[in-house]
Amino acid sequence: MTQCPCGSDQTLDGCCGPIIKGTPAPTAETLMRARYTAFVLGEIDYLVDTLSEDIRGDFDRIEAENTAGDAKWQGLDVRAVTDGGEDDEIGLVEFVARFSLGGQQRAHHEIAEFRREEGRWMCVGGTMDPKGKPRKVVKIGRNAPCPCGSGKKYKKCCGA
Repeated sequence: MTQCPCGSDQTLDGCCGPIIKGTPAPTAETLMRARYTAFVLGEIDYLVDTLSEDIRGDFDRIEAENTAGDAKWQGLDVRAVTDGGEDDEIGLVEFVARFSLGGQQRAHHEIAEFRREEGRWMCVGGTMDPKGKPRKVVKIGRNAPCPCGSGKKYKKCCGA
């Protein structure tokens, strides 16, 4: 029994193995985990088969084969999942895949987009190295009311 590379703490046969062999993934996250596992195992055909026709032409099989074969995979962290459940039609999965390549530590951070096509979850794209929304800082004048709601001027309350 082999541990599944996706980090689920299950065996490969009880987790991503059957999905890579053809069992439909029930959720977008499950498909994303199976795609990571396929990369680790060098199952490039599965990676191609789970891409939407819209983006399949952009897939570089030779690069994927080289990366899959040369990388030392170190783990997968799922950071966030938006929709993509068993009753959904679309979903987003934010993840970080850690690996070393050519002796250098690397991380692949992506928000992957998934969509059901003919009842099966498919990868339809993603955003690499997503950035959070910029924080907006509001300057409070000394004589402005204090934002804490005390009714005092800022300079006599929280700004003192």
